[in-house]
Amino acid sequence: MESKTFYYARVSSREQHLDRQLQAFINMGAGERDIITDKESGKDTNRPGYQSLKMGLLRRGDTLVIKSLDRLSRNKADIKNELQYFKDNGIRVKILDIPTTMTDWPDGQEWVLEMVNNILIEVLGTIAQQERETIKARQAEGIAAAKAKGKHLGRPRLTVPDNWNSVISDWQAGKITAVKAMELTGCKKASFYNLVKRTSGGV
Repeated sequence: MESKTFYYARVSSREQHLDRQLQAFINMGAGERDIITDKESGKDTNRPGYQSLKMGLLRRGDTLVIKSLDRLSRNKADIKNELQYFKDNGIRVKILDIPTTMTDWPDGQEWVLEMVNNILIEVLGTIAQQERETIKARQAEGIAAAKAKGKHLGRPRLTVPDNWNSVISDWQAGKITAVKAMELTGCKKASFYNLVKRTSGGV
């Protein structure tokens, strides 16, 4: 069976963009079907795109291309485990930010390449994990600071519209429909019924 090359791109959230990684792959001649993506945290490897790539697409003799080592994970132990998995299963990993992984060395000299790569991966794996720990620390500090200032975190609290009482009275009296009441109060369905529950003695 002919060997294939797959490309994997990841960002940590849906608000971030994959453009830079995707463009790098396209510049290498990657086809759209060969690129697998995730918008998930790098705290571990339990990501749908990555798992489908690892368990379903890649075969012995194939090549996996990533932009940087931390696209696999930001956990140093996970990085080592994943690279060992690919090695054990005959899958070559090319990392654009580690040029030595992109090089084809003459037969008999692969050990030199492996030694160099192992050193680089050790250093970059440590950096990736430190960056994740720094991000977590900053998030915790931000949450603590926001709480100290009395800011509400999470979804915005529902506020009762100024015309709520009169509109609800008409709705409860059967003078208007629920849809009309939502329109008059500017509430979506879920918000409307949550407010009804709250203002009628519920939560």
